[in-house]
Amino acid sequence: MVVSAEALLKKGKGVLTVEESKAVLRAAGIRTNRSGMAGNPEEAARLAEEMGFPVVMKIVSPQIVHKTEAGGVETGINTAEDAARAFTSIVKRAEAYSPEAEIKGVLVEEMAGGVEMIVGAARDPTFGHLIMFGLGGIFVEVFRDVSFRVIPIGERDALDMIDEIRGRAVIDGVRGQRGVSREGIAEVLLAVSGLVERNPQIRELDINPLMGDGDSVVAVDARIVLEGVKGDG
Repeated sequence: MVVSAEALLKKGKGVLTVEESKAVLRAAGIRTNRSGMAGNPEEAARLAEEMGFPVVMKIVSPQIVHKTEAGGVETGINTAEDAARAFTSIVKRAEAYSPEAEIKGVLVEEMAGGVEMIVGAARDPTFGHLIMFGLGGIFVEVFRDVSFRVIPIGERDALDMIDEIRGRAVIDGVRGQRGVSREGIAEVLLAVSGLVERNPQIRELDINPLMGDGDSVVAVDARIVLEGVKGDG
């Protein structure tokens, strides 16, 4: 059953799955990579063949937030047979990591290349909702190279957020590598700002990674955490 983004955002307090979170992003105008949920090895193999290789596969469980730590991610899968094997391996590792976790399935996704970035939003007790932008990977994990603004933001704010990070040269393109459109990134930041402004029940929103290659800016993984909405029991 297909559930609308509006209905997902009214579910009440809880964590949306990756697929649900990406559906909300798509409804807000943010492009996501193609993906599908597999419930068994055969479905994983079929989905992988339909998308074209290589693909990425990730565990889907509300209780497993750090998928890589749980052994719940495999990348660079190049055949249907490998996809079927990966499904079994991912589920087995996830069950060992968190025996009480509800395993909803395994997500099969097309791979997206380019510059790895991160976009987030969270409610601050003093300022209200904040939006964050930075480069992904080591830039955010080690150097904390990120910029912040209070939501809502305008186009100038979004462009300034991009320009403020110390690794800005990576966005422009370094050592012969293609950069990323600042306007494309700004569109994502504005879409996230508008989404959170319209839906204050969003406590946290993470797009990690957001992959950029030239004019293509794609949300590859996402997580949305909701507070209870008015009228919830």
